[in-house]
Amino acid sequence: MLKSKLLATTLLVSLVAACDMPTSMGGDDTGVSVFAEPSPLYMHAPQFDEVADDEWQGIIENAIEMQLEEIDAIANNPEEPTFENTLVAMEQSGQVFARSYAAFSQIVGANINDTIADADAALAPQIAAMTDSIYLNADLFERVRTLYDNRDESMEGEDAMLLETYYQNFVHSGALLEVEQQEELRGINERLSSLSSEISRLITEGQNEAAIVVDTREELDGLSDGQITAAATLATERGEDGKFMLTVSNTTGVPAIAQLHNREVRERLHRASVDRNQTGENATLPMIRETIELRNRRAELFGEPTHANWQMYDRMVSDPARAIGFMTDMVPALRATQEREAALLQARLEQDGHDFELAAWDWPYYAELVRQEQFALDNEEIKQYFEVDRVLEDGVFYMAGELYGLTFEKRDDIPTYHPDVSVYTVFHDGEEIALFYFDPMQRDSKRGGAWMSNFVEQSHLLGLRPVVTNTQNIAPPAPGEPRLATWDDVNTMFHEFGHALHGIFADQQYPSLSGTNTARDWVEFPSQFHENFAALPEVLERYAKHHETGEVIPAELVEAIGRASRFNQGHSFGEIIAASLLDMEWHSMDPSQGAPDDVMAFEAEALERIGLRSDLVPPRYRTPYFRHIFEHGYDAGYYAYTWTEMLHHDAYSYVEANGGMTREMGDRIVSTFLGQGHSKTYEQMFRDFTGRDPQVEPLLRARGLLDS
Repeated sequence: MLKSKLLATTLLVSLVAACDMPTSMGGDDTGVSVFAEPSPLYMHAPQFDEVADDEWQGIIENAIEMQLEEIDAIANNPEEPTFENTLVAMEQSGQVFARSYAAFSQIVGANINDTIADADAALAPQIAAMTDSIYLNADLFERVRTLYDNRDESMEGEDAMLLETYYQNFVHSGALLEVEQQEELRGINERLSSLSSEISRLITEGQNEAAIVVDTREELDGLSDGQITAAATLATERGEDGKFMLTVSNTTGVPAIAQLHNREVRERLHRASVDRNQTGENATLPMIRETIELRNRRAELFGEPTHANWQMYDRMVSDPARAIGFMTDMVPALRATQEREAALLQARLEQDGHDFELAAWDWPYYAELVRQEQFALDNEEIKQYFEVDRVLEDGVFYMAGELYGLTFEKRDDIPTYHPDVSVYTVFHDGEEIALFYFDPMQRDSKRGGAWMSNFVEQSHLLGLRPVVTNTQNIAPPAPGEPRLATWDDVNTMFHEFGHALHGIFADQQYPSLSGTNTARDWVEFPSQFHENFAALPEVLERYAKHHETGEVIPAELVEAIGRASRFNQGHSFGEIIAASLLDMEWHSMDPSQGAPDDVMAFEAEALERIGLRSDLVPPRYRTPYFRHIFEHGYDAGYYAYTWTEMLHHDAYSYVEANGGMTREMGDRIVSTFLGQGHSKTYEQMFRDFTGRDPQVEPLLRARGLLDS
């Protein structure tokens, strides 16, 4: 996941920074003064050590008030609207809010506690109200519309894109609605923001509380000694001395299920994962139903046939039917793959003398057995070659150096929000260009998943260089053991660093168009594109070294990873397509029909319509814990991961055909899309790099749905 929902949905409010502001506007003067001026730290890094947990709410409430006063001054300017006194002035507004909320939102995601959670819940509707106060400001919109209606046809580049983007955002936010409709919209948006914050909190708590307790070590047969020790440590920490505790993942799938020999424990762990957040104190279903109801009502206000039509206005794929068709066209081949793989796994379990029918909690286990037997692939063995810091510094950073001329220097003078976080200065051909934060390990105070965000957005207008952060959830080791990553963790590290590079190489005048401030179905392209470099032999040999012996990962293991890349696609691709289409089912209903009374019944009917074997391969996220679409702003947008997977496979085929990982190739990547932010259309950036429109065949070949 890339940014908070606010950063994804309010282009102006949370992304821009500005000129000097007064030190306070009421409330806690001491707290707001930390952010009232640019941080004195290197590259204006946040002063996390200067803010107590109970100060954040007052700081941001003051920043909201400042932002609104600045906007009112622009809207009420007696001079005729010009590009400079309206659009540029808007880009220069909200610096205090941008600085404070960027830091706070990372703490919400990566180091939350009750005080922070309460502040987030209290702030969410206020921030939604602030957004509406900007985009529903009639005087401000009139200035923007005047500029848009009288735009000079010779306007080009970022200026033209900025004007087009602002006008679209105002219209999308309700600027053309009647006053009564705008008032209703304000209420909807405020309530949706509160629901989003609460759903996020409950999903995090639900994941933590879904952990299962196992009584004996024998029941954990199949797990490594390190995993068993970690399970015992966690149980002790949570008051279950002498027992073992297994946690569920952010996703439906739980990696340990692929290792556990005990079928009963596998089933318990699976059911704990898929049934979370449906009942009890952490139930999200009432709030999800209300969210769908409000989203549908908002679509009605805009005269849109569905929420998806309203939401996808600024995407590379702006027509929901195109996104749905892109995925449903793959369903027949994917369903056939699932049936074929299910038969293979059924035969494998019968080979062991079992007579039960393959179930969802058996699939990962027997798929792993077949993987090991057919491809000599042992995931626990592979982990021994992926020490977390080495993967970052000798793998990810090496790739960035060879391709882009980047080097990194670790520093210990920048305060962070948690001891796990490391900070690096980023150099480009010797010039200091950015700061990079890295927070890799899982903990109870961190929500699941992985993401990149900006503490400081790059902008030539504001004289700001990028300060970016990557956050992951790599399973922590037992005390005293090394921090080891799975192959999936390694790919995620390269993926999230692709997002970071998108921010690091930002080279835009205006913060609203800078770096990763792009559409959902484009922003995942640069990140997925960089996953390809993780398995390059010249990169692997640098970082894939046994944590005890220093031995480079054997060639046969690397070959096994390559051979296995298309194995089990019925599961790995099927869970993604099922989740993506489930998202579109939720957001493609007729808004006049209201939300379904029974959320889980709707999900069951939707999965039946989708037509995949969701009984054996559940969607990657089920509705009650589908954080992407109920908090992260990926509603009617989860398809973006598959769409951008198509883009990255196609784009990487260009890299392979034109010299591979060279500095010349890196310069081309930066100059055509990685450093372009939203200064051009997405179609143009892709054509600039490859010389043509995207093609789906490389994706299908990579997924094993098309012959090589």
